Amino acid sequence: MQTITAAQATQLLRATDTITLGFGPAFPIPFMEALGNRDDWQDLTIYATMLSAYYDVLSHPNLKLRSLFFGPVERHMQSIGADIQYIPADLRRQALFARKNPTRVFICAVARPDNDGYVSLSVNATQYEDIVACSQDPKRLLILIATAKLPHTMGYLPDYPHRIHLDNVDFLIESDFWPPAMDDAPLGMLETTLAQNIQPFIPDRATLQTGFGSIPGAVVKALSQGPNGDYGIHSEMFTNGLMHLCRAGKVSNEYKGIFTGISVCAFAMGSAELYEWLHGNEQVRFIPPKCINSPAIIAENVNMRSINGALMLDLAGQIVADTIDGSQYSGIGGHEDFTSGASMEDDDRSIICLPATVTLGGQVKSRITAQLNAGSIITTPRHQLDIVVTEFGAAEVAGLTTTQRAHALADIAHPQFRDALHESTEQTENL
Repeated sequence: MQTITAAQATQLLRATDTITLGFGPAFPIPFMEALGNRDDWQDLTIYATMLSAYYDVLSHPNLKLRSLFFGPVERHMQSIGADIQYIPADLRRQALFARKNPTRVFICAVARPDNDGYVSLSVNATQYEDIVACSQDPKRLLILIATAKLPHTMGYLPDYPHRIHLDNVDFLIESDFWPPAMDDAPLGMLETTLAQNIQPFIPDRATLQTGFGSIPGAVVKALSQGPNGDYGIHSEMFTNGLMHLCRAGKVSNEYKGIFTGISVCAFAMGSAELYEWLHGNEQVRFIPPKCINSPAIIAENVNMRSINGALMLDLAGQIVADTIDGSQYSGIGGHEDFTSGASMEDDDRSIICLPATVTLGGQVKSRITAQLNAGSIITTPRHQLDIVVTEFGAAEVAGLTTTQRAHALADIAHPQFRDALHESTEQTENL
């Protein structure tokens, strides 16, 4: 292992090269900043997931970006005609696709090495397998950026060590940069009402998975202030809200059925306070998504409750959660995995929550529609649907006929659109 600077690391790349960047808070910010100082790229392909900012190198005409999850930067690049393409994949298959498309260089941010020379992968277990594969391939380069601002976290021994020794690293960059962070979004009446409608479906001793966004955050806040407790956590993403739930003494992890006694996740994304709280916290373990997001393993939890969002759905129950009008907006992540895994057993429930309407171009439109627009891309199919919640109530649709579920979904639409949706249910009779 050799210690170098971020500027020196950029010189390790060839004019024609392929590179994978760390995911989420493991994004190598100093390296990306330094990469803009080179302008000799002939064909540079970067694999990245939800970029933290727009960097100079991204405007180079010979750059190609391939992404598993879009954020604001990727959407901007798409809008200006940059060479950016989405790779349809749930997070569970990320390691599989990395094996099929190995890049010559892998670089990500990690915690500072410990006294034994081991480097914790911190808040990102999603790329563990690719990191190990890169370290074992003499034709590839593994570069780590260590910062004290990322927490030292633990895996689940012996199968998921969540660390790598410096002897297996090609180059180490020592830095003190702050990783991308997200504070809690302010909660309004909409989020609070949705949370109130979801809360009755979450019993004492439930095992929880919460997705990204203000609505799952509102649900967790309500749970932290509610009467129930002894919750477990089995979640793709560990959030600020789950930290607050733990701090409120509501999490024991004693009644889960699998990974008892600890909270488990594939990655964490949140505030600087969250990262500080995770440092050395043995009660939270980081495990690759091939395990965490496996529907069969999710189903082993007792009273599993998954809470995820959606952008649109139709009366048949087809969910659109990662595209808008056929254009990529975010990513699949673990949406279908948890919607499926959390509804496979009698005691489990999967909850999809969304506001009833959206305002586009000054016009209010229903997010629950009779039929999706032509070209809409389904994230999760209708047969996975269990519970749908809006600010106007909850629809339990699993086991209902197509017509029954259509009426149930119409019942929780905005009153402005409800009658028209009920009239449209005849379209579902032969589905």
